[in-house]
Amino acid sequence: MSRLFTTRQVADYLHVNEKMVYGLVSDKGLPATKVTGKWLFPVHLVDQWVAANTINVPAAARPQATSLVVAGSNDLLLDRVLSHFNDAFPHWLAAFANLGSMGGLGALKRGACDLASSHLIQDDGRDYNFQVAGETLAEMPVVVHFCRREQGLLTAPGNPKGIRSATDLRAPGIRLVNRALGTGTRLLLDRLLADAGISGDGIDGYHTTVARHLDVGLAIAAGRADVGPGIRAVASLLELDFVPLQWERFDLLITRERFFDPLIQQFLGLVREPFFADAALTLTGYGIDDSGRIRFPDAAQADPDRRRQGDTP
Repeated sequence: MSRLFTTRQVADYLHVNEKMVYGLVSDKGLPATKVTGKWLFPVHLVDQWVAANTINVPAAARPQATSLVVAGSNDLLLDRVLSHFNDAFPHWLAAFANLGSMGGLGALKRGACDLASSHLIQDDGRDYNFQVAGETLAEMPVVVHFCRREQGLLTAPGNPKGIRSATDLRAPGIRLVNRALGTGTRLLLDRLLADAGISGDGIDGYHTTVARHLDVGLAIAAGRADVGPGIRAVASLLELDFVPLQWERFDLLITRERFFDPLIQQFLGLVREPFFADAALTLTGYGIDDSGRIRFPDAAQADPDRRRQGDTP
């Protein structure tokens, strides 16, 4: 077991007073655990924390990140950006973990990914991602707008079942293919059903779930389902019909301490290149007018040291 410091010992170790130790725990993430009401500090984690917060590290001693992990909600335009990143920077690697929006936030909280992709509608229905991020993470992350996209219901060509809204899903003879719990698309559908007073348990196929938007479209194209929630881009790609529900905001979330990492900034910079606009034009149901805009906080607030130096991302 790792050696543990008391509050007084860690204060002596860091050459600060005991009162400041509590501030370092709450404001700066100094690793600590509480046992029988007293704070204890694993020495090896304190050493790691000091190293991680050291500034002006010589370049030769600084570890160079070579991979980037995006986790959360899947998206066709995001897939193209990831592919372009790997083609443009072959000495680096970008990978995606399809965990759904809630899974992405959980991965960001654990430090298991570099960016989380999310489109979680808030309880008041007026915004996206801020509420859940604030409830899930210890500190609000930087929220970067990736795109707007159109959500709706995918149906077979010609919409033979005559589906016009979520309320039609309970009609006899309609088979649904659904998205998994924790995805923003499932959250939207459940919200619409709840607003209409409809229980998902009464819908044929409600508990039949797939991992991706594309999988919804493929199930309908193969005749295994009549309808499913998804984005217009998939309907267009597979030549399916589409019943629009609403436009939504799709964001990338990054912890503040990682926001200015060169690898992350290189990835985010792709949304301002001509390639990104061209990629969006080849798909249907996307809006990119605000892509790359920092929704929360502003750029200077994301890094107080850079604010003092007058830097911008």
